[in-house]
Amino acid sequence: MAADQKTLLDDLLRRMDGALESLRRDFAGLRSGRASPALIEPVRVEAYGGEVPLTQVGSIAVPEARMLTVQVWDRSLVGAVERAIRDSGLGLNPSADGQTVRVPIPQLTEERRNELARTAAKYAENAKIAVRGVRRDGMDQTKTLEKKSEISQDDVKIWSEAIQKLTDQYVKRIDDMLAEKEREIKQV
Repeated sequence: MAADQKTLLDDLLRRMDGALESLRRDFAGLRSGRASPALIEPVRVEAYGGEVPLTQVGSIAVPEARMLTVQVWDRSLVGAVERAIRDSGLGLNPSADGQTVRVPIPQLTEERRNELARTAAKYAENAKIAVRGVRRDGMDQTKTLEKKSEISQDDVKIWSEAIQKLTDQYVKRIDDMLAEKEREIKQV
């Protein structure tokens, strides 16, 4: 394997790993009936003239299995935090208690489980699209190197097969992650 090919494949690997890591974060935000700070961490709050992540205006805790709390640092933002969580599309109904926002995690209904499974599938599809985009970039780079006469047509074929094999491996990993998340969501 030429040094150029190894460099190209290492770059593609790094970028595909990034797509998987992003999918892991997305999946962590999908609740499966248990309280987890990752569920509301991606929520953005209207504060200080813009939108900021929830973690920048308060600390998230899990006092019990079906309850999250957000200790808001700035009292004037309690309403904004409450509103942001309610409007996040997570199906949560927070309530303020002083500077603390309590977020009970309701039991999942069958309809909500199916909705979460569809959302998980959408996240997985976005990750696949990202991986395919990385593949396309890799294929374009090999064609550019061929046009510059830096690699032969045979090398292009070998590199393209390696890139496709890598892509197939990552798509399978995404499918496996989706199957596992769907099992977790459907579990009562």
